[in-house]
Amino acid sequence: MRAYLFLAALFMAADPAHLKTVEEWRANRIARLKADDGYLTVSGLHWLKEGTNQFRELPSGLVWELSGGKVTLHEGGRTRHLKPDNPGPADLIQRGTRTLFIIERGGRYGVRVRDTESQYRKNFHGIEHYPVDGKWRVRAKWIAYETPKKRALPTIIEGIREEYEAIGEAEFTLSGKKLKLEPVLDNKRLFFIFRDTTAGKTTYPAGRFLYSDLAQNGTVTLDFNMAYNPPCAFTPYATCPLPLPQNRLPIAIEAGEKNYHLD
Repeated sequence: MRAYLFLAALFMAADPAHLKTVEEWRANRIARLKADDGYLTVSGLHWLKEGTNQFRELPSGLVWELSGGKVTLHEGGRTRHLKPDNPGPADLIQRGTRTLFIIERGGRYGVRVRDTESQYRKNFHGIEHYPVDGKWRVRAKWIAYETPKKRALPTIIEGIREEYEAIGEAEFTLSGKKLKLEPVLDNKRLFFIFRDTTAGKTTYPAGRFLYSDLAQNGTVTLDFNMAYNPPCAFTPYATCPLPLPQNRLPIAIEAGEKNYHLD
């Protein structure tokens, strides 16, 4: 019996179809990070105060005005009202290799900068992963809430919370423990923000992210082989949400991306 279980576990770990799926996902993930609009190009973030704002780190001649949640750009006698990134895509301002746009987080507005010549992009040295293992791909029981619950997630930026909606929780067993994770709804997918006991050791200290499809027939598939670092691991100018207390797991999830160290 033990030999059978060992062989079954070995087969799960080495399943070629699963391995291919994860490897393709990882390749796409790296491509997205390295893209011209990927997080490796995020090279600045300047929070706006009410009234007029100028930043010496940004191209001269740009005056940003924040008034009652509306941002206006003044430049050389011209005025432009700017749409922030929430909701939908933001208006873009191109200046050489840099792209500037307005972000909104928890009622605060800032100028985010992307630079295709960013040091974080130039110095990117790849991501280390745990080996792909089928035991970390689990089918979870989906427990739907009668009514969605509003969640204000803390972020890595003190005092800023991001609003999401939770529609249920996933219940599963790993390492002999019965566990639950509550995802939030993001673009019609389930977005899990979790932390486990590898955090601060082999994985990013604040926690990791994982997406899954919506529940089908009362179950959700969680593939922790695709757990990944938040953008804050790659640039200090991201505004990443943090896991709620109920999403801090008492086990080590030795799957997915390991910690990334900025040079």
